Amino acid sequence: MGFMAGKRALIVGVASDRSIATGIATAFAREGAEIAFTYQNDKLKSRVSKLAETLGQNSELCFPCDVGDDNEIATVFAELGKHWDGLDVLVHSVGFAPRDQLDGQYVDAVTREGFKIAHDISSYSLAALAKAALPMMEGRGSSILTLTYYGAVKVVPNYNVMGLAKASLEANVRFLAADLGPRGIRVNGISAGAIKTLAAAGIAGFRKMLTHFDKVAPLRRCVTIEDVGNAAAFLCSDLASGITGEITYVDGGFNIIGMHIEDD
Repeated sequence: MGFMAGKRALIVGVASDRSIATGIATAFAREGAEIAFTYQNDKLKSRVSKLAETLGQNSELCFPCDVGDDNEIATVFAELGKHWDGLDVLVHSVGFAPRDQLDGQYVDAVTREGFKIAHDISSYSLAALAKAALPMMEGRGSSILTLTYYGAVKVVPNYNVMGLAKASLEANVRFLAADLGPRGIRVNGISAGAIKTLAAAGIAGFRKMLTHFDKVAPLRRCVTIEDVGNAAAFLCSDLASGITGEITYVDGGFNIIGMHIEDD
């Protein structure tokens, strides 16, 4: 029996078999959790349903959800409530900015509309999901988890407005943790290292970032969706019952390095 046996989890953000959310779902399923999913649009529906079936989950528990639409978010929890009487884990693995915001210098690329979209989809959506999930999660020793990145605290080339959105997301974690802790809900984030996902592919020069990560990170390798999935399973289980409001780095130690000097 896995250490998440008996837990019911909703995962928001699966886009492909390379998604960090897929690694999280795989770890949850291995540890015995029952999982429901959302998908952004009809194009992604078949991918998410296939993942559910591959993991031995009920593919009927896959719901459409554009996190930019409060009505769609409300509908997800209304439909989920027809199947489950409560929710133990909510995973928010969502981030987006228009492609033109992620190339070149920040001051040249950023626009009012791009800034608004990045913060709405990447940060506000966590609060929106938490608000809608609250009736199903309150008083159960539940857990909310989101995914962030080092660009929230340090300048990363071409990450631009997404760095600001992730900084907002990390503050979101702390404010939600403070509010929801007395209501029996923990809120944490994982700051994952550079991973080749569909979302990351939209960042200019991302391949160079992966190469740099390989050379600089103390473990001398890029992390994987499996690495992140294992950490997520721990943080969302009762093993982490005393942890809330934290950003946990799963990046091979990259964030501890202040300076890297090339080997001769």
